Amino acid sequence: MVGHHTRHALKIFSGNANPPLAKEICRHLGTRLGNAQVGRFPDGEVRVQIGENVRGTDIFIVQPTSTPVNDNLMELLVMLDAFRRASADRITAVMPYYGYARQDRKDRPRVPISAKLVADLLTSAGADRILTLDLHAGQIQGYFNIPVDHLYATPVTVQYFRGLRLKNLSVVSPDTGGVERARAFAKKLRAPLAIIDKRREDADTVEVMNVIGDIEGRACLIVDDMIDTGGTLARAASTLKEKGAERVFACCVHGVFARDAVTKICDSELERIVVTDSIQLSAAGQQCERIKVLSVAKLFADAIRSIHDETSVSKLFI
Repeated sequence: MVGHHTRHALKIFSGNANPPLAKEICRHLGTRLGNAQVGRFPDGEVRVQIGENVRGTDIFIVQPTSTPVNDNLMELLVMLDAFRRASADRITAVMPYYGYARQDRKDRPRVPISAKLVADLLTSAGADRILTLDLHAGQIQGYFNIPVDHLYATPVTVQYFRGLRLKNLSVVSPDTGGVERARAFAKKLRAPLAIIDKRREDADTVEVMNVIGDIEGRACLIVDDMIDTGGTLARAASTLKEKGAERVFACCVHGVFARDAVTKICDSELERIVVTDSIQLSAAGQQCERIKVLSVAKLFADAIRSIHDETSVSKLFI
């Protein structure tokens, strides 16, 4: 067997989900984006053609499975198959956003565990490793029988909020499920933690209840992993204001911004919402001045370099 350090060139390819992020990752690595045509047949089937020799190479495919989720997931699967059949030495699926992560367990009868199904599909298609960012639930790593490198955006987002030097800051978890994430954030910012205790009536409507913790006269930072329709976040912001918060900010890793989320954000009590470029922001999102995008390209570039050089990725978890 060929020794690890004699592995051939590192090559980065991208599907159509987030080419700007892939290009930015390449810029940090001092390399160019690999040549691959990822298009469609007239009936909508995904068509892939790799435009260069990849035999024996270390391949990284950058493709968040964001909206349109099924198209982007299928592109990734077909690309994995193409590289495997083109005799790439090792293929890493770089998924800045892992779609289908919300159904990660059977919490009621007769529902799928889609997060596990997607893990199986990726492995069957030919992924040797997964590199991802802020999974909706950490246990999704256990659905894979291949290595998963799980990055966190906190080094990027915490640095940004430190730079704002907000006075009297409280970090707020929008629900009890996100307490661990918010607590880690609060610890890094040396800020107290507050929790919004909400009762969910059904999947789309949320009834916000109480705020646990002191927020009166303070700047509040709501920390979550993703913003989907924006309803929960907008309501959380107005609840905090009602309870006496002076300013309200939000920080979410993945800006899904489904349906009219951008409008809800722009009409809300939120002074600013910070997201990363794990998902490419829509045109409407780019026009909303309250939305600030931080790049995770360097974080991914550093992780890719470490994986390629067989060095530790854990140094990225400051």
